[in-house]
Amino acid sequence: MLSPSYTCNYVTDEQHLRSNERAWAHWRKIKQPKLIVAPMYDGSELPFRMLCRKYGAEAAYTPMLHSRSFAESKKFRLREFSTCEEDRPLFVQFCGNDPDILLDAAYQVESLCDYVDINLGCPQRIARTGNYGAFLMDDLPRVKSLVDKLATNLSVPVSCKIRIFPVLQDTINYAKLLEDSGCSLIAVHGRTRDGRTRERANWDAIKSVKDAVKIPVLANGNIRHMDDVQSCLKTTGVEGVMSAEALLDNPALFGGFRSGEWVEDGEDGFEDGKLDRGDLVVEYLKLCEKYPEMV
Repeated sequence: MLSPSYTCNYVTDEQHLRSNERAWAHWRKIKQPKLIVAPMYDGSELPFRMLCRKYGAEAAYTPMLHSRSFAESKKFRLREFSTCEEDRPLFVQFCGNDPDILLDAAYQVESLCDYVDINLGCPQRIARTGNYGAFLMDDLPRVKSLVDKLATNLSVPVSCKIRIFPVLQDTINYAKLLEDSGCSLIAVHGRTRDGRTRERANWDAIKSVKDAVKIPVLANGNIRHMDDVQSCLKTTGVEGVMSAEALLDNPALFGGFRSGEWVEDGEDGFEDGKLDRGDLVVEYLKLCEKYPEMV
């Protein structure tokens, strides 16, 4: 992995201040959500987002959408993306490495969301093959061009979801590059590109990003229940936290309910009869009927 020594110095202090002020104004406009459904491929689709919102989620990401397919195929758009009036605040996430194609895709959704998000964190083999996601960490000028292209042409802010570098200063430089390029919000997954899900997320690295930039920051990693939410917010100082796999296991996580793995004596959980897993499944199926896969 190349060290992100590339820096962006073209932004004047006055321009930087105005950009940061707009980033915070927008964050306040959408009521500063703290509990957020992370993007999950084939996971965070509309019915699931709405189920999580019912149980406390305050914002949500779409699944990762391939920008070229989204820009070029109406059939793909209708199959892979749907939303509704109640599905806000909403981050629509795209992957890709071509600024013009990414912008064409983003134009299709800018009136339907609160942020267009660039996936800079996917570590999967398909991302390596397609040269997108976390593998753009090796090509920072391209990352800069992607962010700048969207930030200067869209009517909604641009956000980026990233992973950390093995070296902390490289992560900080990366976050500053994104900020200087026009990014209005950074979501930090506290693991490296090669890190495994079972490894503890590095909340200290996330805190360092939060301290280094002057735009909203979200934390991702090790959010299994509400105790983790509070611990992460306290440790990192971020504006909000995201959860992915734990929400798949327990869509009511942000409502303060715990799945059987985490229930302790005297706590509310699925097993005490107050929230039954079967009832959640039924709710989800009803939401699938209510929100068919079309815009």
